[in-house]
Amino acid sequence: MIRALIFDFDGLILETELPYYQSVRELYQQYQCEVPPELFQGIGSADLFDPYEYLARQLGHPVDRQRLSQERRQRHFELVTANPVLPGVPDYLKEAKRMGLRVGLASSSSREWVTGHLSRVGLLSFFEVIRCADDVTRTKPDPELFRAVLTAFQLEPDQALVFEDSLNGVSAARQAGTFCVAVPSHLTRQFDFSQAHLRLNSLADLPLRELLVRIQG
Repeated sequence: MIRALIFDFDGLILETELPYYQSVRELYQQYQCEVPPELFQGIGSADLFDPYEYLARQLGHPVDRQRLSQERRQRHFELVTANPVLPGVPDYLKEAKRMGLRVGLASSSSREWVTGHLSRVGLLSFFEVIRCADDVTRTKPDPELFRAVLTAFQLEPDQALVFEDSLNGVSAARQAGTFCVAVPSHLTRQFDFSQAHLRLNSLADLPLRELLVRIQG
């Protein structure tokens, strides 16, 4: 029986991944360069490509990494904060609380990034356990993040349901032995999520109680 929900953050709770791509794309356009979207397939993991190294190769000379990184990070933050919480997320969190389910979060991003945004949008208090890149030695697609949340909850893998938007996240959840629902983001919707137990276009598509019935049979 499922007793806990574990959420990813980037691309699942907030649309941060498309703004990341947009911030890199805008940076490249300053140099009349383009960045292929397929380079972002590792998004949601530690496998993100280095946009500054790639730009330097395109230009054929070194770039001021520190300055460009500062500019891009500021633009990324501006784009992210302009976006609302993704559809269905608040309803799922409130319903989980009403049902007495425990709620955790596992993210390959930094704790500062995750908790800062959760606090800003008023969702931080819903999460009993949060594990981020700061807390583990290996991030997704390694299952360590999910196992860390399960350990904190003192639950078995088959007692947890994970929500993920990336292939790396789904792979990590399945390796951890949990149930997994894929909710692809704008950048990942073209990928094959057949490894997940269920795929939704949005959490707003299906109420949590109905979802749990489907997952648990």
